[in-house]
Amino acid sequence: MKTAYLLAAFAPLFGAIVAGLFGRYIGRAGAHRVTILGVAVSLVASILTFQDVQAGNTFNGTLYAWSVIGDLRLEVGFLVDALTATMMCVVTSVSLMVHIYTIGYMEEDDGYQRFFAYISLFTFSMMMLVMSNNFLQLFFGWEAVGLVSYLLIGFWYTRPTAIYANMKAFLVNRVGDFGFLLGIGLVLAYFGTMDYATAFKAAPGLADKSIQLFPGLDWSLMSVTCICLFIGAMGKSAQFPLHVWLPDSMEGPTPISALIHAATMVTAGIFMVARMSPLFELSDTALGFVIVIGAITALFMGFLGIIQNDIKRVVAYSTLSQLGYMTVALGASAYSVAIFHLMTHAFFKALLFLAAGSVIIGMHHDQDIRNMGGLRKYMPITWITSLLGSLALIGTPFFSGFYSKDSIIEAVKVANVPGAGFAYFAVVAGVFVTAFYSFRMYFLVFHGKERWMAAGQGQAAAAHGHGEAHAHDAHADAHADAHADAHDAHHHGLGPNDKPHESRAVITLPLVLLAIPSVLIGLVAIEPMLFGDYFKGVITVAERHPAMADLAAHFHGWAAMGTHALSTLPFWLAVAGVAFAYYCYLINPALPAAIRQATGGINRLLENKYYLDRLNEIVFAGGSRMLGTGLWKAGDQMLIDGLLVNGSARLTGWIASLVRLVQSGFIYHYAIAMIVGVAALLWWFVPLIKR
Repeated sequence: MKTAYLLAAFAPLFGAIVAGLFGRYIGRAGAHRVTILGVAVSLVASILTFQDVQAGNTFNGTLYAWSVIGDLRLEVGFLVDALTATMMCVVTSVSLMVHIYTIGYMEEDDGYQRFFAYISLFTFSMMMLVMSNNFLQLFFGWEAVGLVSYLLIGFWYTRPTAIYANMKAFLVNRVGDFGFLLGIGLVLAYFGTMDYATAFKAAPGLADKSIQLFPGLDWSLMSVTCICLFIGAMGKSAQFPLHVWLPDSMEGPTPISALIHAATMVTAGIFMVARMSPLFELSDTALGFVIVIGAITALFMGFLGIIQNDIKRVVAYSTLSQLGYMTVALGASAYSVAIFHLMTHAFFKALLFLAAGSVIIGMHHDQDIRNMGGLRKYMPITWITSLLGSLALIGTPFFSGFYSKDSIIEAVKVANVPGAGFAYFAVVAGVFVTAFYSFRMYFLVFHGKERWMAAGQGQAAAAHGHGEAHAHDAHADAHADAHADAHDAHHHGLGPNDKPHESRAVITLPLVLLAIPSVLIGLVAIEPMLFGDYFKGVITVAERHPAMADLAAHFHGWAAMGTHALSTLPFWLAVAGVAFAYYCYLINPALPAAIRQATGGINRLLENKYYLDRLNEIVFAGGSRMLGTGLWKAGDQMLIDGLLVNGSARLTGWIASLVRLVQSGFIYHYAIAMIVGVAALLWWFVPLIKR
């Protein structure tokens, strides 16, 4: 099976190299063929690996030793078990759908070959991350996906907003990665190894060890290590307060929104914490920190989804909220539930992102949901797949999202770590919020009045008033329509005589293929993944954490679980959310504006995203600029240039000016100086001789 492992990891890399270095020679068709072939080979190898793991075969071995320093071996190797195989299949299957979808979405873009090279390279980086068997290779994959996401978010590098977004993503992730690196450093310093298995074996012996970060103050080594590792996950998986990069990353093309923000990069942190379960289970403090951060993200990022009008941003805030749910599951020691939700979410969220892209194409790249409406009869395939994805997202019984989301709520209900009570309230309240913003978008886009006709007429009037055909585009840019795709710069929105249209088969086929697991995979996978031996020996859960045992005691099959849910609070909260969205946006459209006016302060808070961006700009960015200015003026100009460099030069010049006074060039001056010098020497030496 080693050949399958190597193909799974390196086939996408081969495609990326060919498309990236030889793209102009092989052309557009050659670029997408070689990268799609590479990812398809990786998917087949991943499926074979999955089947082999299900047959009871696992692998933990070294490919080669990268460096040997004394007793420390830094290696490149693979750990292939149930967790790895699951992630391999999720990453490659979603990536393949995104590759196919990209053929249609990016067909008019000048950077076609470059884009395929990037997304294929991203797939390789993610595969190296999930297949690693040591912290060194994990960090390599971790940083590689961060680098490629930077390139993808800023793919349209001529746009200032795209450059701002990718730099923001890069810098925020560096904050998280600093903590991640500290955690790896603590593992190396106290465990003496970078290998997972060796570190996990040594962990129980270090459970009670304390370290002093500050003199006289003891900290639990395990708590500090796990919290540092989780800070890395906070950046990569966009947890509060390091979530601020993800909504702005919608600047990138829609396919990478699906690839990065649904199934791969943002779930890397969830995967990492699940992999580190033998460490996290030794620290209730760390688990409490994880569950509280996840709860804040799940609820408060959902609130922000309610007031978004850009179709991609609504889905982006939905991703943030669902990542919070996964993190809450991790904090409740329900690691297998978190991975289960990661898997189900990957399919239905990729579906929703790609469906949003299909809507954007059909609307001639207008992304404002207020300019849509009535698209159901024009885009039937996009409509039905979007509905299925939305139903899965809100946790409708018998849909995939229901089984994972409901399991998270039940696990948190019985969790006994600090902060579990708040987390339970957050995830339950989040059910209503998720249902409301999901179907707000659904109703505004696919039902109700056809508002795009009025929007098109308004655009025509604006263009006529400015006397230029592209005036509306300039107007849109001036109002920071930062999320319109770059190849839309001269065609933004439907004209007065245009109508929406269904996308090509290369766009709709991935939607249909993703809709199938969005409906079915939950009921198929719940029993083996959560209550069977699927993760046996892979994920560790301490006996003092009751979540998984309680779930197993109350599970009587997927059908009984779905039927029972019809009488539970989360189901009726979801129904209430959908009903309220229906009333607000189809029955009484004036109500949202009235609510917005009545809650002016809260609405401003949400529109300003809790002022976290402003806080970052004023405190951290502004503080960094102030510190830099201070170091420049006080340190560089005054101390280094002023005192050390120029000061020493001035001192030398002053001494030289004094010496120059006695360098007259007259012999008698020098003779007098010699006589005075001899006299001084005699005056000093004669008393010494007498002694």
